[in-house]
Amino acid sequence: MARGTLITIEGIDGAGKSTLAAGLMDALAARGVEATLLREPGGVRTAERIRDLVRDPVATIGARAEALLYAAARAQLVEEALQPLLAAGRLVLLDRFVDSSLAYQGAGRDLGVDAVAAINAFGTGGLTPDRTLLLRIDPAAGRARSAERGAPPDRLEQQSDAFFARIASAYDALAQADGGRIRVIDADQPRAAVLADALAAIGDLV
Repeated sequence: MARGTLITIEGIDGAGKSTLAAGLMDALAARGVEATLLREPGGVRTAERIRDLVRDPVATIGARAEALLYAAARAQLVEEALQPLLAAGRLVLLDRFVDSSLAYQGAGRDLGVDAVAAINAFGTGGLTPDRTLLLRIDPAAGRARSAERGAPPDRLEQQSDAFFARIASAYDALAQADGGRIRVIDADQPRAAVLADALAAIGDLV
């Protein structure tokens, strides 16, 4: 059986990743395409417990520990869910993957993209998405969207504007370096336009 397809969705907080993921699932189902939707950190029980920890607004977690926790959650997701699904030939939509750590911990936390890439290569066994949809939005607009949800900010959402500016710049650099895999989508468009662009960007895979 042919290996399945892994499509990831990336972007800063407030870019609309979860909204797009849900829209893609509905659109694919309407076309008769079966897919599995997972999120990061999370997707399996152990990774969900790590998610609760890294998002805890009162938790004290150093930058290196944070990077390792995300990599650990990712390693468990790959072993327990992603690899079996892909081995079974499934199409998987994943809300965040390694690129998030490269941007958030590598650039946002100033740990270095190469260092964070190394621990994630180990954690994932080198698994690489077939396509990545990068939702690009101005950091200030993304933060405004997050605030509109009305939920208390989590530990990362409490960070400074400079933190999110570094993340946005890192995402742009990743897209420039790997344009074959990463397709940039203007997340400031209406939802229908974002979904249409995303479907066009994965049309050759589904």
